[in-house]
Amino acid sequence: MRMIDILECKRDGAELTKAEIDWVIEAYTDGSLPDYQMSALLMAILLRGMTRAEISQLTQAMVRSGSELRLRDMLGSYAVDKHSSGGVGDKTSLVVLPMVAACGVPVAKMSGRALGYTGGTLDKLESIAGFNVTLATERIARQAREVGLVIAGQSEELAPADGLIYALRDVTATVPSIPLIASSIMSKKIAAGADGIVLDVKVGEGAFMTELDLGRELAQQMVRIGEDAGRDVIAVISNMNQPLGGAVGNALEVREALDTLRGGGPEDLREHCLIIAGHMLSLAGQGKRWVDPGETRSALLESLDSGAALQLFRDMVVAQDGDARMVDEPDRLPGARLVETLAADRAGVVQSVPARGVIHAAFALGVGREAKGDALDHGTGLWLQVKVGQRVAEGEPLVTIHANSEESLARCRAELDGLIPLVDEEVAPLPLVFDAIHGRRQPRGAPSP
Repeated sequence: MRMIDILECKRDGAELTKAEIDWVIEAYTDGSLPDYQMSALLMAILLRGMTRAEISQLTQAMVRSGSELRLRDMLGSYAVDKHSSGGVGDKTSLVVLPMVAACGVPVAKMSGRALGYTGGTLDKLESIAGFNVTLATERIARQAREVGLVIAGQSEELAPADGLIYALRDVTATVPSIPLIASSIMSKKIAAGADGIVLDVKVGEGAFMTELDLGRELAQQMVRIGEDAGRDVIAVISNMNQPLGGAVGNALEVREALDTLRGGGPEDLREHCLIIAGHMLSLAGQGKRWVDPGETRSALLESLDSGAALQLFRDMVVAQDGDARMVDEPDRLPGARLVETLAADRAGVVQSVPARGVIHAAFALGVGREAKGDALDHGTGLWLQVKVGQRVAEGEPLVTIHANSEESLARCRAELDGLIPLVDEEVAPLPLVFDAIHGRRQPRGAPSP
């Protein structure tokens, strides 16, 4: 094959064949296809789009570029997983996965680190001293069987083509392509071996997808990829126009997750976790268990009220060499030297808590990465004490800053100045979830409609 022919084909809006897509991914993965030609193809895809068949074939080609886990073999049962497209204050995996595991569904999740916004799940867990995210496959399988819960780093052997292509997209202005985003996410999820996948697709100013229509399109594309790959998929389209929960920052988010596992936590975080965990259980039940949403919710609430979910989280920490005292006594988690609370200068109703502005303020403290390899300050962050639509009195706390230097504190304070406006009229609270899209599993190898 000639790459120039493939580029002309996609430039003119024609559909690439499976053989052509397979050849491109193999050639780029083995280094025989130069960056400049792959960049040209990515730009053509951005401008011309891809058909459903092309997107599914691209995803599968990236899956085949590396190894695949067999979670069903590891767990000895139907394997269910979740993925979040990322957002401000999103610590749901730390709560959802122990809840699901406490209901008798073992979970082995491969997680990553984040660029932008806050740190990824692994970054949060590394706030716990000694916590080991680098586990061999055999150890993951053993812990999944013996403990029922494991969260580890994603192997570079899973969908390596995706990693290469993503790095190129990042420097060629081709990140905002729904076919490329969908295939990137789903290639890793499919390679990780889950039978059922719940996708938490964030939409709003604090998410990669800022518009609801685009978020819905991305969710639909990922559900279709899952269908074509023979997976059960549910995509929840959730609101990221304000941070989820109150904590933004690695150790602070672990503290908030532990509080939620103890039966407390912010109402929005708790409810969001119940929604995502409920969908995971419904998939795991395969139409035989957890069919009734009310019964499913009761089982999940019991996992919190009984302490079973918290105990599973603690067991996971011990199994992965973490300091369990930080679970038992969250005050042992990393903290900040300087703590300052900003209060309302007047009475009123919270008009907005802009997620993007909040993360800019948090970045001034060192909570996230703007470039790969950036160091994190695990003890710093923000603790938001208000939500959109909440009425506050003059002098009531709005946000607490946790900083480790006077300079970062001043920068953060400046970013927060005027960020949370108060008005006299009533403001409607923001919805947690906009929609949920349920996929229908297709037999593997079946033609895409």
